[in-house]
Amino acid sequence: MSVEELNPAAVPVPVEDVQGDGRWMSQHNRFVQECKDAEPEVLFVGDSMVQLMQQYEVWRELFSPLHALNFGIAGDTTCNVLWRLQNGELQNIRPKVVVVWVGTNNHEHTAEQVAGGIMAIVQLLMSQLPQAKVVVLGLLPRGERQNPLREKNAVVNGILRSSLARLGAAQFLDVGAGFVHSDGTISTRDMFDFLHLTSSGYWAVAKPLSDLLLQLLEETPEERRASLV
Repeated sequence: MSVEELNPAAVPVPVEDVQGDGRWMSQHNRFVQECKDAEPEVLFVGDSMVQLMQQYEVWRELFSPLHALNFGIAGDTTCNVLWRLQNGELQNIRPKVVVVWVGTNNHEHTAEQVAGGIMAIVQLLMSQLPQAKVVVLGLLPRGERQNPLREKNAVVNGILRSSLARLGAAQFLDVGAGFVHSDGTISTRDMFDFLHLTSSGYWAVAKPLSDLLLQLLEETPEERRASLV
């Protein structure tokens, strides 16, 4: 039995066009078209957390200079990202690093299934882009106060941290530190709707990510092989 049959969060599925305006597929087709002309060093893939990042100064200042592509679509689950990557969004490009940030929208799946879906994305990237390094960003806490979804995301992160440690070409980066205050609340200064990030929230995430990306991009092939031994 395949991984997809065992785990519904690892089944590639396009988004159903329930509104009838074809927006999701149009975005996907635009990404596929971008692949024909772009030569990115860094590729970002994921949901709205990725998509909205490019609307802030942090993207222009830290990631645009890295020739980064942003393939984020709001509402996407691991299933949707898998489908997109299998249907043209990796063609003709050879990024040195791929940043994956998805999973918080997998409401119908268990934490174990979500982590498995993210791992399926990582495995696909490693297969299609064998020279690339993969960085998986941890899911952020969500909701003003403690709630089941926040607990679920924390479990997903724990599984990913352990699973990715066994893969030489991929690594986990926890970017959620500091968002939950001592009283257990999240501030609208960081997440305007207790899920999506404000400018200051994105800066808190982007700084450690930027430092890691610069390190990975400067790493020589020899250093890379040595780190895998």
